[in-house]
Amino acid sequence: MENSHISQNLHRIVVKIGSSTLTHPTGKLNLHRIEVLARTLSDLKNRGHEVVLVSSGAVSAGIARLGLTHRPRSAEEKQALAAVGQSQLMKIYEQIFGSYGYCVGQILMTKDVLDDLTRRAAAQNTFEQLIGMGCIPIVNENDSVSSEELNFGGNDTLSAYVALVTHADLLVNLSDIDGLYDSDPRKNPNAKKIDRVEKIDDTIYSYAGGAGTERGTGGMVTKIKAAAIVAEKGIPMVIVNGTDPEILYDIIEGKCPGTYFCALSKGNSSKAV
Repeated sequence: MENSHISQNLHRIVVKIGSSTLTHPTGKLNLHRIEVLARTLSDLKNRGHEVVLVSSGAVSAGIARLGLTHRPRSAEEKQALAAVGQSQLMKIYEQIFGSYGYCVGQILMTKDVLDDLTRRAAAQNTFEQLIGMGCIPIVNENDSVSSEELNFGGNDTLSAYVALVTHADLLVNLSDIDGLYDSDPRKNPNAKKIDRVEKIDDTIYSYAGGAGTERGTGGMVTKIKAAAIVAEKGIPMVIVNGTDPEILYDIIEGKCPGTYFCALSKGNSSKAV
């Protein structure tokens, strides 16, 4: 059942895509999906929308570039692979977006950037300048220098803060699952999808399972937490299956085949629905 209550007055959109959605089961980048994503975002730009992409995939790209057959076993190995893979990932994005006439700008962030008001303002100014120049900001956590004290705990959380800093009208989480279910649909064939979440409470969190695939670090809990972060500041979020990134067209047209998390106003009422 589609939720057709998304506002169609979406000027600025933050789109997050995770490693499990960006890669094949082999762990290597899914170039076809990346191409469709870039084409769709470019077309949304052509329609007059402003878009920011929060993209995982640096570690996976590093694994593929070095020909490794395993995920990093230590934080240091992950940081090194991210350093190798981030440049590879940006090279791919630059080539594909460039073929559709758009320039991209890389922004790597750690949590301390947003914790410090001066650095947060600098990041916000950078976003505004890039968007004003017609570029597409591509954001990732700065895994190569991040630590337990500096990291966001995954790009689900990072995307929420990017939505806040950029004053987005909507946060879209392209996942490897169709939305939030009342139990794990991978284990329970009778699990029911929740089309609309008015308020995030203990019941909603109880629906969330553990982490997703081994290629990604985020699970449904982190997505719900991200929705809670933006909802409190008046920004709605949707979780949809990112297998076909052209699902973004449905969202722009006011439909949500996934789960829609309402924004909250001061009176706990939903915003822009």
